Amino acid sequence: MATLLDQVTELENKIKNHDAYGTSYKWSPRDFELGKALGQGKFGHVHVAREKKTQFLVAIKALFKSQIVGSKCERQVLREIEIQSHLKHPNILRLLTWFHDERRIYLVLEFAAGGELYKHLTNAPCGRFPERTAARYIYQVADAVDYCHQHHVIHRDIKPENILVSSDGDLKLADFGWSVHAPSERRKTMCGTLDYLPPEMIKREVYDVSVDHWCIGVLLYEFLVGKPPFESEGQSSTYTRILTLDMTYPKYVPEGAKDLISKLLRQSSKERLPLEGVKNHFWVQKFRN
Repeated sequence: MATLLDQVTELENKIKNHDAYGTSYKWSPRDFELGKALGQGKFGHVHVAREKKTQFLVAIKALFKSQIVGSKCERQVLREIEIQSHLKHPNILRLLTWFHDERRIYLVLEFAAGGELYKHLTNAPCGRFPERTAARYIYQVADAVDYCHQHHVIHRDIKPENILVSSDGDLKLADFGWSVHAPSERRKTMCGTLDYLPPEMIKREVYDVSVDHWCIGVLLYEFLVGKPPFESEGQSSTYTRILTLDMTYPKYVPEGAKDLISKLLRQSSKERLPLEGVKNHFWVQKFRN
């Protein structure tokens, strides 16, 4: 059986042989000066770093191979690297390059100086975004996810914690740990975050890219209210609320936003508004100019 080192080396060769990744330079930790810690992930730490030659700021995520193997997440991590290596969109966090040594895998990522969107949301007045901000943000997320879908990638874990903010205030969809490349666009794995799970996942049904449409509806609600629409005490009650679409809108949620959310949070995945429809929705367009 191939070791993680073998698998990583094979993936490295595969990506470098791709037309867009023909560079032969072998990066190493010596090329970077590590700065302050930005956060801690499941398998390691994230630091801001400076590339010594160009002084270019990046974020470096160092993953411990032993922890990846111990958690039996080799396939998930390798899939995340391969998917994010090929996505190039202004609202998707770029994986600029990556390398590895005996102990770690290093992901060199675009540095999003604004940090996690979740922190911006919790620090906003009343813990929610004004509608102009929410509309602008939801357009950017929908555009990024639409790009993913055009490249047969389902994100499967869209939420404020997995979105970063750039220095100029634009959003960067990040954390592709649960993403999958699915040309057939039909999957059955249950994954993601409890409050964002769509009905078809809870019912263990086959699903497609429209699970991301559902998540965008939940996301918009959280932008405007400060919490997800189906949040409950326990898992079973959250499941029940999702399956029965048991949700209420506070009075301050604008009618246009309610209309958009209601077109995304549909039990039938076929009835959910296409992402082009999200971007062109009258409420979103109202704040585009």
